[in-house]
Amino acid sequence: MYEDFSVTDRWSGEELHCTWKGTMVAIATRHADAVDVRFDVNGRPMWITLPCEAWVEQKRRTGNVITDALAAQIAGRYLKQIINEGYDAGREMYAMSTEEVLAQLDAVLSEAKHTRLLPSLPVLT
Repeated sequence: MYEDFSVTDRWSGEELHCTWKGTMVAIATRHADAVDVRFDVNGRPMWITLPCEAWVEQKRRTGNVITDALAAQIAGRYLKQIINEGYDAGREMYAMSTEEVLAQLDAVLSEAKHTRLLPSLPVLT
């Protein structure tokens, strides 16, 4: 779904290949209450940050957790959306709000139908 996809940049018309590269808890790396999901966009790093509060809110509202695979799909869907809307290609980091995370989560689950149907993340060597 959104761990490896192509999308056309709205302004330049350039075809962008986006590939998930990793997920990291930002508490240790940049002292933020967030989870950072890294993608390569035509070889350039792009980080999508998801606030940890979204994990708490998802657990509260449904009793289910956001898995690493689901977080990657949420961030990837958001990345595709902002590219389609004409994102600032000069930025390397985009921060999502809790509400945006939950909206993207609902959209991903609507598309996938169930978390067990999400693609597994590739093992990187």
